[in-house]
Amino acid sequence: MGAKDLWDHGPGPAGDRAVRVPGGVLDLLHASAVVTDAQGRIVLWSPEAEQLFGYDAAEALGRSMADLLALPEDVQRIRELFRQARVGTSFAGVFLARNKDGSTRSVEYRKGRLHDPDGNVLGLTLAADVDTVRRVESDLALSELLINQSPVGLAVFDTELRWMRINDALTTANGVTEEEVVGRRLEDTLPGVDTQAIESAMRRVLRTGEPILDHRTIGRVPADPDHDHAWSESYYRIEDRRGKVLGVAVSVVDVTARHLAAAEIAAAHRHLATLSEASADIGSTLDLRQTARELAEAVVPRFADLATVDLLESVATGRRTAPGDQARFGTVAVAPADPDDDMGGATLWEDLDTEEPAPMMRRSVREGTPAMIPRVDSATLRRIAGDEQAVAALRKAGVRSCLVAPLVARGTVLGVLSLYRTGNTRPFDSRDLQMVCEIVGRAAISVDNALLYGRERDTALTLQRSLLPQTPPDQPEGLEIAAGYRPAGSGTEVGGDWYDVLPLSDGKVGLVVGDVMGSGVRAAAIMGQLRTTTRALARLDLPPAELLGHLDETAATLSESFATCVYAVCDPRRGTCTFSSAGHLPPVLVQPGRKATLLTVPTAAPLGVGGVPFGTLEVKLPEGCLLALYTDGLVETRYDAIDVGLHTLCRTLERATGSLGQTCDMLLDTVDHTSADDVALLLARFAGA
Repeated sequence: MGAKDLWDHGPGPAGDRAVRVPGGVLDLLHASAVVTDAQGRIVLWSPEAEQLFGYDAAEALGRSMADLLALPEDVQRIRELFRQARVGTSFAGVFLARNKDGSTRSVEYRKGRLHDPDGNVLGLTLAADVDTVRRVESDLALSELLINQSPVGLAVFDTELRWMRINDALTTANGVTEEEVVGRRLEDTLPGVDTQAIESAMRRVLRTGEPILDHRTIGRVPADPDHDHAWSESYYRIEDRRGKVLGVAVSVVDVTARHLAAAEIAAAHRHLATLSEASADIGSTLDLRQTARELAEAVVPRFADLATVDLLESVATGRRTAPGDQARFGTVAVAPADPDDDMGGATLWEDLDTEEPAPMMRRSVREGTPAMIPRVDSATLRRIAGDEQAVAALRKAGVRSCLVAPLVARGTVLGVLSLYRTGNTRPFDSRDLQMVCEIVGRAAISVDNALLYGRERDTALTLQRSLLPQTPPDQPEGLEIAAGYRPAGSGTEVGGDWYDVLPLSDGKVGLVVGDVMGSGVRAAAIMGQLRTTTRALARLDLPPAELLGHLDETAATLSESFATCVYAVCDPRRGTCTFSSAGHLPPVLVQPGRKATLLTVPTAAPLGVGGVPFGTLEVKLPEGCLLALYTDGLVETRYDAIDVGLHTLCRTLERATGSLGQTCDMLLDTVDHTSADDVALLLARFAGA
């Protein structure tokens, strides 16, 4: 220990020195000092002795210490011990001491020799209360046991953040001994942890005195240099009884298992959130290509830089295949991470779109299992490419990893989802494979639903079109006719709308427009039955109201089906037209030079309700007037009330200048393509008798 450790330069003149502030252990002991001469008389009595025994200096000086303090039965023994101490034999022991107030207490003594300047032998006695000594000893021993026997890692740092103490638990956990760390900084002993963050926390505790609990650190230590560990640390400032700051104590608990469990739970939550989000983006419609595109876009750029969806041609054409059949593919969707990149996914996909499917795709379909190449190299390029052109394209694009997952729904392989990672993107791993397979598993149902719906739609559309007039109706004398049908959503939905032009006796013409509630094959089939019944009833030359009455009875037998219908009988010779309606929208009449009007046909319930009478309305047909019969798909949208659509239809018919066929096509072309309803339209212009 050098002079610098014992002395500090004070703020005074050069050379002035002051003793450093002492520790507090002696203060805790309250040790007293007594000096006796050669005859055993007290020649020095410290203030601590006065506090311990109750005698002041005047009462103690000059008296024998044995006579002053010892009990009568101990006087001779103590005198002998003091005599032995003066001749060179030190002793230590515990005796009962007599206090001034007559009480007694146990006192621990330390007795030794001193010499004055003349060479005389003096006796030095140190005395302290036994209870105080034992308490300090117990506190020190307990502190030592707590530090060394604690299963929690404990360490003490001084105010310069240097190691002062470290217990066995922490030395074992860190893989460093106390000798290797004491006196050194944290960064010099544990470089594998974030020492800056730890020291910043300790400085804050030293500055504020506020403890920090559960501070988390992740890093590596010499005891396990190949794996990350997580620790929970608590910091608190150490002060002595006078409030002097001695340093910072740290308790350390290894929470790696808890950290990994929390990380697994968080990863599971992210997994579910990602799966839910991706699944929500797929299957918004029953359009096959849209569903495939949603699947590809759901995984890019979440999991890949490029994704393609390829369906088996046999599936797309309606012939299912089981694993093991020879497969031919057709790409129905592609999603690059950057569509605007000239060297991006779109270009790569075009190069990969070859007649020969990649072996990896064929195997995935054949076995019905996913396949993954985490790191693509020259030897594995051919497994994900169909020919030399595709190999060159993959190499040029810098493909680093590939994953293929089969689309399997209801036990049938529909196709594959292929994912590619390029550039510096990390390779696919088992977690990616699991996530993609779960997404594909859900998406395959949506793809299969779109396929099934497409087949049903094609069937219904075929049925619908076979039941409608395939050629423009014959133009009856005095009337010009134009008609058309448009499936909902520009062909994605088929309903039960129909129109018909029926020749009647005496040059009259029956005009029919109807709408079966619902869609699909069932609606189209019911429409066919109603249309056939209407044609049969019209041959009987029944008045419109009576015809609808019979048609209502027929509709009531068709599995609780309902339909709206308007039936008009036009008589060009008389220039009249008689209308009857079963809950249908009003016809529009446009007279030359006048505004279009909605004809107020007596209202009645739809066909199929049964027992409701139908009324009629007869109007004059001036030469050149235009009559429009239609279904609600023409005037009803999801954004506007039907009154808006009716007003728009009237204004459009007023301004129409082309032929009747052109007007019909123009109206059908303006139908909202997002509408879920199909449209039937019938236009008639009265040319005069």
